Amino acid sequence: MDARTRTIQLADAFIQNGDPLGWFEQLYATAEGDPATVPWAHLVPNPVLTEWLEANQISGNGKAAIVVGCGLGDDAEMLAERGFEVTAFDISPTAIAWCQQRFPNSLVTYTVANLFATSETWQHRFDFVLESYTIQAMPPELRAQAIPKIADLISETGQLLVICRGREPAQPLTTVPFPLTKAELQGFQQAGLTEIKFEDFFEQDSQPVRRFRVLYGRAR
Repeated sequence: MDARTRTIQLADAFIQNGDPLGWFEQLYATAEGDPATVPWAHLVPNPVLTEWLEANQISGNGKAAIVVGCGLGDDAEMLAERGFEVTAFDISPTAIAWCQQRFPNSLVTYTVANLFATSETWQHRFDFVLESYTIQAMPPELRAQAIPKIADLISETGQLLVICRGREPAQPLTTVPFPLTKAELQGFQQAGLTEIKFEDFFEQDSQPVRRFRVLYGRAR
């Protein structure tokens, strides 16, 4: 069984059993240290993020950043290399332990946390927030709740970058990953953010994949 099929079956089983977040830990734990069994674990930063950072000449200069659902840590490490003071969290203890094993001398603060129960000290704290592929791993009824939680992380002058699969409203949702519509992403604006730039494009993978890359700031 390939990694994508295994992941879909695992996610479907947990979602049907009323535990839409439990499959993340199960996936990492049963991987037994083999990143090939985790579909998004390419052991390099997300190229859609890399392109954006380079195109916009982003430098952290000591600003606070947070990575939502950090997985195996490659995006967090890239932000740290660019000068951000990075906090990276994941709901999976195995994923966080894996990050710490991969990057034993990292400047990133890796921590186990649930987006729906994050520390109050994180609210409005971060100058840069990265949400890459986490929302799309949640069923629609849950990610509608996740969006304002992510928005709460942004400081008064901070920015949020969202990277996700995109779809039209008529496109059926079958299983993970669940692409988002533009209307769903308007939830960030309803949570008090302003859309700065919306990019809609196709990334070449084994087949073309529609992506949304959206930059938000806090409304003033």
